Amino acid sequence: MSDFHYTVDDDGVAILTWDAAGKSMNVLTREAFLEVETMVDQALADDAVKGLVITSGKKDFAGGMDLNVLANIREESGEAPAQGLFDFTMNGHRILRKLERAGMEPKTNKGGKPIACALTGICAGIGTEIALACHHRVISDDPKAKIGLPEILIGIFPGGGGTTRYSRMVGAMAAAPVLLEGKMLSPQKAKSAQLVDAISEDPLEAARAWVLAAKPADIVKPWDQKGFKFPGGAPYHPAGYMTYVGASAMINGKTQGAFPAAKALLSAIYEGAMVDFDTALKIEARWFTQVLMNPSSSAMIRSLFLNKQALEKGAVRPADVPDQTVQKIGVLGAGMMGAGIALVSAQAGMEVVLIDQAQEAAERGKSYSSTYMDKGIKRGKATPEKKEALLERITATTDLDTLKDCDLIIEAVFEDPKIKAEITQKVEAIIPETCIFASNTSTLPISELAKASTRPDQFVGIHFFSPVEKMLLVEIIRGKETGDRAVAKALDFVRQIRKTPIVVNDARFFYANRCIIPYMNEALRMVTEGVSPVLIDNAARQLGFPVGPIQLADETSIELGAKIARATKAALGDAYDDSPADDLLFWMEAEGRLGRKASAGFFEYDATGKRTQYWPDLAEKYPLAVEQPALAHVQERLMFAQALEAVRALQEGVLTDIREGDVGAILAWGFAPWSGGPLSWLDMLGAPYAAERAEALATEFGPRFTCPDLLKEMAENQEQFYKRFAPEQAAA
Repeated sequence: MSDFHYTVDDDGVAILTWDAAGKSMNVLTREAFLEVETMVDQALADDAVKGLVITSGKKDFAGGMDLNVLANIREESGEAPAQGLFDFTMNGHRILRKLERAGMEPKTNKGGKPIACALTGICAGIGTEIALACHHRVISDDPKAKIGLPEILIGIFPGGGGTTRYSRMVGAMAAAPVLLEGKMLSPQKAKSAQLVDAISEDPLEAARAWVLAAKPADIVKPWDQKGFKFPGGAPYHPAGYMTYVGASAMINGKTQGAFPAAKALLSAIYEGAMVDFDTALKIEARWFTQVLMNPSSSAMIRSLFLNKQALEKGAVRPADVPDQTVQKIGVLGAGMMGAGIALVSAQAGMEVVLIDQAQEAAERGKSYSSTYMDKGIKRGKATPEKKEALLERITATTDLDTLKDCDLIIEAVFEDPKIKAEITQKVEAIIPETCIFASNTSTLPISELAKASTRPDQFVGIHFFSPVEKMLLVEIIRGKETGDRAVAKALDFVRQIRKTPIVVNDARFFYANRCIIPYMNEALRMVTEGVSPVLIDNAARQLGFPVGPIQLADETSIELGAKIARATKAALGDAYDDSPADDLLFWMEAEGRLGRKASAGFFEYDATGKRTQYWPDLAEKYPLAVEQPALAHVQERLMFAQALEAVRALQEGVLTDIREGDVGAILAWGFAPWSGGPLSWLDMLGAPYAAERAEALATEFGPRFTCPDLLKEMAENQEQFYKRFAPEQAAA
């Protein structure tokens, strides 16, 4: 079945409509790419056709390339995967170049036909690259319409000509933010960035009109004209030289050198700017192939695109449970977490009851949504009407009876088992028998909290990360008695609020915090050993973490860390491993340095709450060692502290699907995204080497680095996580 449909209207304009069969959004396959070429050839060869418009038969124009195509090409290419990928990329360049040249004579640039692109809704990736090859681009005047080149976010860069074309359109410095940040732009911003030429309520009609009125000069791209000069100057020009110095600094400032695709992207622009356009496309294809051959690229595509998408579509949802879409939700506790849950629920169109002990506290929780919408209005992302509609969906009250027709309750009260048990019993006496009850606890075992419930099969954990509206991950915890319907309800709710879910079995700290705490503790241990906090934080940032672990301790609260340490010690008794990290936390707490919220922690802060410097007095308590460890040594300790805990979670059955282990780690606390997650990282290292390094670290620093039995076994058998625990097996 064809993905493209070709018609010619009465005015002689050929309409090429992209409508991928059996898919909700257009994604480009190899077969579809060849269809484009065939139909472009048909339009160019038909004397009755005056020009061509490419549009979509769906609400969105394109979601990009089917990334399974790249994996298939690698497999099909046998011992020469790089050649196969390069040839595929160059064939794509050839097709889009044919589209761009549109039948023009090579020497005179005459005789071509105008080609426009009518963009509906979302246009991303290769869809945008196709549009850039056209002579004119019109996007719909729709607040939901977006266009961009987001490839960098999954570990690659625009390799279908987008890097070369866009940098030649606007110059390296202007192109770098669009290409490097991967943001999807609104129609207005896209026009300012020259990704589109026009905005219209009827993009197809506007594109047709342009085609009919186009003059020969309108279809010749600047780089195909004599005397073309690279915007901002070529690399060997004084102005261009400074541009590339600045662009390089910007890339390294943003990525800390941790992401191969970013460096490759700038290299493709820099080297391409010194040659003709067609040679530049070949250079782009070479760098694109190099990135695709990097294990980082495969891991990022797998975790941040394929696996993330699979989880969002219900890969781990109980299959035999009917739709559990939430209509009305009750949120217990109007603190920052409860207020955030109320906000995202109302944004998703749900009716929300926000409960607190005092009406003033409940109203304050509702005002969180009001303030959020006000900021959106100032940025042009919301309207007063939308704000009013959202606030009307939130009822702030102290009256528990208002929960009587809710179908989901999320409890977000103080982290005290007695308080949680009391509110659970009170609410269960009011809500319908079919209502699912969820706790947002971040540390307390769900199975224990469920003991207060008269229906533990309908009791589940839904762990949000703060701030709720910004964090992309939600951790769903299945207690010992939690039933499938409760899990399905939680998953369907997370789908409604457009976040990514992972489902884990109940255990202390669940999965995310179980890995985060050793990461932060390892950093704090190093501080007590005299390692510079600056070295520790920068070591993490150069691994791709958004913030270093010392800064993270300040952000999440030193006081909270101390409370968790005391509670864990009380729960585990003699089994608890006393740590120098705890001593540091308790001392900081006693000094009143509780973190960012107190404007005093491992950092000092100015009157506006901005970090100014690391706290110098820390060195009086823990003097800096004369000889600091190597950067790689610090990084190894930080990475293994997390990755080994992820293996233990898998070994103990807390994790049941490796996709959740990797996606969860990246989205929850920013685990080195270039690696694809902790289990992907161990696959990159190889189990034998990883096991060897773990034991070496255990010998030097203690049993916390002891190699888990699962990793030892995999090392002996030369196994990989993504082969032994293939998602199909995990789901079976």
